[in-house]
Amino acid sequence: MKNSIFVLWLIVAALLTFVAARLIDNAYFYFAGYVVLQYIALATAWNILGGYTGYVNFGIPAFIALGAYSTVVLHKLTSLPLIVMMLVGGIVSGLVGVGTGYLTLRLRGTFFSIATLAMAVVMQTLVTNWAFVGGSRGAYIIRPATVQYLGIDYIQYLFLMMLGLCVLTVGVARAIEKSRLGYGFATIRDDELAAEASGVPTLRLKLIATGLSGGFMGMAGAPLPYYVTYLDPASAFSLSYAVNTIAMPLIGGTSSWLGPILGAILLGTLQQVATVTISSALSLLIVGVMLVVFVVAAPKGIIGWFWK
Repeated sequence: MKNSIFVLWLIVAALLTFVAARLIDNAYFYFAGYVVLQYIALATAWNILGGYTGYVNFGIPAFIALGAYSTVVLHKLTSLPLIVMMLVGGIVSGLVGVGTGYLTLRLRGTFFSIATLAMAVVMQTLVTNWAFVGGSRGAYIIRPATVQYLGIDYIQYLFLMMLGLCVLTVGVARAIEKSRLGYGFATIRDDELAAEASGVPTLRLKLIATGLSGGFMGMAGAPLPYYVTYLDPASAFSLSYAVNTIAMPLIGGTSSWLGPILGAILLGTLQQVATVTISSALSLLIVGVMLVVFVVAAPKGIIGWFWK
């Protein structure tokens, strides 16, 4: 299937999802659906670097927080529409991703992963001491009640924006997978030394991967202040973002664009159901149990069960 046709199908699926949500007419569906959609975007973005290229990134909360705090800054200074704030958050996070990648991608394996984790700690320290965005006290964001030109509640608008971001990230991930760029990423993942010896521009490809991955994570984090209405460093840099975002592609399968979607829908839905019926404290426990089950039963994820 050509990628243009694939994107068209994604848009149709997104529109049907939004129509179904409107028919359900339950406010909580939008709150819960937003979280699941956010994780689809985050898991797909992580998989561009972690799955396609083979570089495990633990600095996910830093990119999410960069997007979120970019929105906080813009909210204080301007009155730009949310879609512009998402683009700005993506650009800021993408540039930081490229810069961080240039400094750390010469490291490999666990050394690279530890370096990205250290980057997240440094970013959290900087934000905690930045008074303009609230510092350790956090920042309050009052979201509008409705979006007048669309005639919908703002939480529905956030849901719609995240649907659009999912279409973008999944479309790009699928295009990469079927392209020359994707084959270049795969050579790095399989044997980077052999790829370099064969003339593959590994550093350039890794910088592209970190830029795309970081940029999409920043875009996914940009609406967060309007969703939670109160943002502090502890929540913005929450470890649960890193755990969930890494676990979802591993459970779904990192070899395909479909794997992160399956993992995000499965884990995200289970967590939301557990939050409503039992307790939100079970979220990470569910992730841990699912990871153990899939590492033992399906090391290649759900996709590995069906695709050889």
